[in-house]
Amino acid sequence: LSWAPCPGLPPAAAALLASGPDGEMLWLNVAHRPGQAPWVRLMGRYLLPPCKQRWHTCAAFLPQGGLLVCGDRRGSLLLFPCSSSPGWAAESTGIADGGTHPVGEDSGGELEPSCLSHKGALPLEAPLSVLFGLHGKTGVTSVTCHGGYIYSTGRDGCYRQLHLQGQQLEVLRKHRPCKGLQWIEELCFTPDGDLLVLGFHADNFVVWSSRTGENLHCIPCGGGHRSWSYCSSPLAEAFAFVKCGDVMLYHCEAKPCEQQVLLASLHGRAIACVRRLGAVEVPGHAALNVFITGSEDTTACVLVLSEHSRAAMPLVRLSDHISSVRALALAGPAGPGDKGLSALLFSAGGRAQIECYRLLCARDPASESAVACQVVHVASHRLDEHWERKKNRHKLVKMDPETRYMSLSVVPGTSSEQLPTPWKFLAAACSDGSVRVFGLLEAARKLVLVAESFHHQRCVLKVEAFLHTWAGGERHLLCSAATDGSVAFWDITSPIADATDALHRAEGEMQPLALGTPLLTVMAHSCGVNSLHVRETLEGQYLVASGSDDGSIHVCLLEVALGGGEALAGTCLRILEQVARPCAHAAHVTGIRVLQPDLLLSASVDQRLTLWHWGPGGLDELSTTFFHVPDLAELDCWEVAEAGGELRYYCVLCGQGLEML
Repeated sequence: LSWAPCPGLPPAAAALLASGPDGEMLWLNVAHRPGQAPWVRLMGRYLLPPCKQRWHTCAAFLPQGGLLVCGDRRGSLLLFPCSSSPGWAAESTGIADGGTHPVGEDSGGELEPSCLSHKGALPLEAPLSVLFGLHGKTGVTSVTCHGGYIYSTGRDGCYRQLHLQGQQLEVLRKHRPCKGLQWIEELCFTPDGDLLVLGFHADNFVVWSSRTGENLHCIPCGGGHRSWSYCSSPLAEAFAFVKCGDVMLYHCEAKPCEQQVLLASLHGRAIACVRRLGAVEVPGHAALNVFITGSEDTTACVLVLSEHSRAAMPLVRLSDHISSVRALALAGPAGPGDKGLSALLFSAGGRAQIECYRLLCARDPASESAVACQVVHVASHRLDEHWERKKNRHKLVKMDPETRYMSLSVVPGTSSEQLPTPWKFLAAACSDGSVRVFGLLEAARKLVLVAESFHHQRCVLKVEAFLHTWAGGERHLLCSAATDGSVAFWDITSPIADATDALHRAEGEMQPLALGTPLLTVMAHSCGVNSLHVRETLEGQYLVASGSDDGSIHVCLLEVALGGGEALAGTCLRILEQVARPCAHAAHVTGIRVLQPDLLLSASVDQRLTLWHWGPGGLDELSTTFFHVPDLAELDCWEVAEAGGELRYYCVLCGQGLEML
């Protein structure tokens, strides 16, 4: 049995849902009448999907009406129609108008047969949408509607945000509030915009704040296998529970907060990567830059950074990773559109895990940040997914359990309309010595490993994909760099074409292909390459800049030559010019960008940002700026055209902090 708030019913009435034999669930409207027995009327019958424990655990009527969403003991979310149920309008009107049925004092026993006597006349409705086992086998604990979204909680340590796509439930995001809080029972939205997560951690009842990221209350009650109720108001909070047959009450009056946050943190640990999504124009504000950061605290953060207020304000935190987030990549279009900034975000890091999201950032003058960000989780991939499904895996030795993705790069020009299905491809540098290429089909929410090569035989630190176009066609080229200082150049056109055909034929499933061997390998440095960037010149050549652990910078100019000029002819790379600048910095060079064909920017752990001129004589230092971020991990750059036509370059640096210059 469970009560569900139902829009349109008067205060004296409520909706009661009852699960019975063979997965049948009844919807009953119950009206309370002072001095008389309650008035009950059957409104609908629903059929739960077959499973071992076939009953519902929670339900909610959607505000738009006509639909009922409920969770069951198997962890599934179900969507049922309810507007067409007989007697809905008449019953609601009858109660609202004070209509009553003559019921005597001793007629309580007649309520059940009279209420259910016409049960067979009502159709047994099947679900419109089923998300089977969404919260695992431990069941769904609550369903809530707020702000146009549906939120569900479960005892899998997660709560999920969903919305309706037509008459289908679609999961937007999965949230894991805090470590160890496995039994999430309920969500509470406060008037000041905070989201409280209620649940059980071991034998304690916990109230966790999403805004501050901390426990507001921790009450020893013995655990979650008990009846309980929580209520809060601006003046006090109360928690009642049953323990050993006794009803216990915990009461706490509101106290003034003696702790003030002077500067909120963006992450709990060092920031490992950063990417700029774009700028959002908000009336009355300067352009607000939107960034994505990834950290060793296993989260990625979408934030707004204002030049005038000099404040960074987080919009959304992504907590799907189980290890550190080391690399980010964006697939456009990220430019401003009618609805704001929209792009695909790839994040990757430890435990060989890649997550993909669709971001939509738009102006929202009503919010504190003036920008709203909607996130839809698209797909995920882990190399050891097959391992997690193995039986008796505790008896086996896992091969390379700690593979990490060190760098990501979206392969440009692969999602054209000419392809049978619009696959996007992603290149990844891996710590196990491989260069891997993944394919994403956003419509089917599939991320598939399509090709790989272990040519480097050591940790690959950086990867950069670029597109070479000419009158006869285009070639997809890839540049990878490893810990031995080598930079390899690949032609991945054929593997991508073969993978597209295989994915189209096999409906998204395939065995990884071989990437082959590189076209060219350059020993650019004496040790690991920590930064890499490729830029095309006006002459159709490519300037490749790299920075190393030894503080050196290497720049080479490449020309792509094609045999015969046909689209499938062999590709040849020639080095036209190269120069090395040893000891360009006093520490690791962890960021480099080619701003113009004759202008380079480098950043290092020595906290110096240096501008270089590239010319016939080599690299000449133009200027040096000191920045304040220690242990620099990465930088990202972009250009802005000023009113007079002058180009201004901006960069954002991350490490033990975040800085924009």
